[in-house]
Amino acid sequence: MSQVISRDGTEIAFERTGNGPPIVIVDGALCSRAFGPSPKLAARLSRHFTVYAYDRRGRGASGDVQPYAKEREVEDIAALIETAGGSAFLLGLSSGAALAMEAAASGLNVAGLVAYEPPFMVDDAATHARANHEARLRQFVAGGERGRAVRYFMRDMVGVPAFVVALMRFMPGVWSKLTAVAHTLPYDAAIMGDWSLPVRRLISIDTPTLVIDGEKTDKRLRRAVEEAVKVIPGAQRRTLQGQTHNVSADALVPVAASFLIGEKMACAA
Repeated sequence: MSQVISRDGTEIAFERTGNGPPIVIVDGALCSRAFGPSPKLAARLSRHFTVYAYDRRGRGASGDVQPYAKEREVEDIAALIETAGGSAFLLGLSSGAALAMEAAASGLNVAGLVAYEPPFMVDDAATHARANHEARLRQFVAGGERGRAVRYFMRDMVGVPAFVVALMRFMPGVWSKLTAVAHTLPYDAAIMGDWSLPVRRLISIDTPTLVIDGEKTDKRLRRAVEEAVKVIPGAQRRTLQGQTHNVSADALVPVAASFLIGEKMACAA
């Protein structure tokens, strides 16, 4: 494990693997470099890239200097890009995709961007905005109700069926890992803002961008991808057959690598 110091002094933990052009994995809610899609993605990506898998602030071995603002998370990515040599690709997933888009829109030296299903609620943003998810989550965390925060996120925000959330509590090690980072759920809500498509930010992205969705994913997420591609200058879209929001590394990485470094190089690596 290595560390980089972000602009506000927060220590950001990361692991570097592989060889090739640098790429930073930007995780979604509740995930870290050791839990969620990152381990499999990093292993698969390391065949083509030098991979930077990091713990977003407040998770794993990273620090959590307060007060929080999504701009601080953009600065965390900036610090990783600087460590990687001053320029890097970004691969973001879910709310991490929205964060990666914000980083690119902020003018960081992003060589290319791949975003998987940023959860903008194109047709139902008003409902999510009225729910004030960030405030609700902060209330639960402040009251020590970490499990309730996770349940609220899963059921009320993501739409996971109640019986599935209940089953997760009995999966060895899973529920404890989720509740351990429940205090960072308001951060993801802050990144999403009012949940509408941030058109003014997206039109300022000037890096090659691929936005991806899964064939079998929630139609709301597919709509978000559809509309984002219309707004980001020159953006491309790919739909992965048979995939849901819980995308397979084996399905995602070849498409991302082909876009970022070219089909021939991706196949040869």
